[in-house]
Amino acid sequence: MSSSLVSGYAAKAVGKQLEAFTYEQPKMGKHDVRVSVTHCGVCHTDIHAIEDYYGITKFPFVPGHEIVGHVSAVGTAVSRLKEGDRVGIGWQGRACMKCKWCLQGEEHLCMDIVSSGVWVPYGGFSSSVLVDNRFAYPLPDTLPSEAAAVLMCAGVAVYSPLQSYAIRPSQKIGIIGVGGLGHLAIQFARALDYEVTAISSSPEKKEQSLAFGANHFMVSNDQTSLQQAAFNFDLLLCTASDNINWGVLLNTLKKNGSMILVGFPDVAFNSTDLVAHQLSITGSFLGNRTTMQEMLSFAQTHNIKPKVELMPMTKVNEALRKVKEGKARYRIVLFNDSIDTEV
Repeated sequence: MSSSLVSGYAAKAVGKQLEAFTYEQPKMGKHDVRVSVTHCGVCHTDIHAIEDYYGITKFPFVPGHEIVGHVSAVGTAVSRLKEGDRVGIGWQGRACMKCKWCLQGEEHLCMDIVSSGVWVPYGGFSSSVLVDNRFAYPLPDTLPSEAAAVLMCAGVAVYSPLQSYAIRPSQKIGIIGVGGLGHLAIQFARALDYEVTAISSSPEKKEQSLAFGANHFMVSNDQTSLQQAAFNFDLLLCTASDNINWGVLLNTLKKNGSMILVGFPDVAFNSTDLVAHQLSITGSFLGNRTTMQEMLSFAQTHNIKPKVELMPMTKVNEALRKVKEGKARYRIVLFNDSIDTEV
């Protein structure tokens, strides 16, 4: 194969299985680096994008945004990275660097965020990606690539809001959902000195939730337990996308409490308790570059590790099926085995 070609796996239309796909390397800008992909995590956001849930996907579409690899080429203005460096890349691969938010250091809120995703033009289920070097993060030698891949998206997604709300010790938090995001949120929350209750629709996840560091466990459809927890939590962090009993869960918040959404669940509830108890519901979208670097350091210091199932990239459709069916325990990471092999 020509060195100017990239091999990957693409959905050719909405909701379709991925197929082997070859394309010309994107043109490198002066701030860019080209990264040879060794590992890429599978996120539920990849599935949403394949299904065009957000209404922004352009096909053919190569997913993948939890990337680890080695720098293979650098742009003329790049000095912080060199060929051979191992780096991690998350959902955001670039930013306009000119809008109000970028100038404030909040690049994840860039006004051009739709075209800032690392999967524009093509993502990490491939042999290489092209990104702005400022969004490629050097990784310590002691951090395994498969763990780093998950931290690049799931890690920063939960760390950012937890860190922002950790304003006093021993706050009580309920983490809704014990999956790819939730199992990391438990670990980060405990390290940030929250009192953690894991809330899951799967009773069988109790033992592992406690092993991840949760102080308590609740089943999300156990009405008695939820009612007994009324006005118990300072904060709820919602990492789940379905099976959410909004009304009852909101009632577990203390007055002036907050619920933070880090996924994309469908939301439906009666606003009475929201108003009467002065509750707030807010979203949290990833984090800026400073937060990403801080999260990586924090995870190293506190030995926070995702539970990972490694699969070859040639099995990408099988991996996507497992994630979609909720069978991943707790995060699947693809390693680049033979990108040219048929799926």
